Amino acid sequence: MKIISTKVHGILDYLVGVILIASPWLFNFADGSAKMWIPIILGGSALVYSLMTNYELGAVKTLSMKTH
Repeated sequence: MKIISTKVHGILDYLVGVILIASPWLFNFADGSAKMWIPIILGGSALVYSLMTNYELGAVKTLSMKTH
């Protein structure tokens, strides 16, 4: 059963990635520590696996939606 379409899922994936990357500056904890770098790395990872997913918004399309 699909709750949302894969296109909406893709939009949310990219949105979450960008928000994670921006969160240290949005919430004022950009001090160079691990608490800053962890969401940046997680957001970058989310963007990379989203680009690699086989759905409408994927660029490389090597990961199946199930694997994603």
